[in-house]
Amino acid sequence: MAERRSSFEFDDLLACGRGELFGPGNAQLPLPPMLMVDRIATISETAGAHGKGLIVAELKVAGNERLDWLFACHFKGDPVMPGCLGLDALWQLTGFYLGWLGLTGQGRASGVGEVKFTREVTPDVKLLEYVIDIKRVIARKLKLAEADGVLKADGEVIYTAKDLRVLLKSSEGP
Repeated sequence: MAERRSSFEFDDLLACGRGELFGPGNAQLPLPPMLMVDRIATISETAGAHGKGLIVAELKVAGNERLDWLFACHFKGDPVMPGCLGLDALWQLTGFYLGWLGLTGQGRASGVGEVKFTREVTPDVKLLEYVIDIKRVIARKLKLAEADGVLKADGEVIYTAKDLRVLLKSSEGP
């Protein structure tokens, strides 16, 4: 088997959103404006605290015109990124990991054990970094990843999510 790529740029993420990276009916990222990632800096099957996989991804915030719509409406006069978008990005990247492993099916968030927000993402944040530490992958009839994730704003951890769960459902039905 060919060696897997260890990083992906924005154009690659757009290809994933169009269903071109892992093939039709398999794991996809959302397309803009819902894509909350600019690049995957590193992805590994053996790194991380549990040795089961690690994903590090980034989103430039300050000056990113793709986020203007978000800060214009949430909230007028008090712009802040909805916390659910950061959490969703962690789920999306966990699903991307399953597709990157070569597993088939459509990614779906299936749960999270605990989420904590300690600071908001505002338009003056320069860079968000998502770090997903894979804890377990099930690759049988049920295809599922369980991970812990953090979101860092300019290097400071501001969100933590424990026991993120993403499954791949068959594109042929439930």
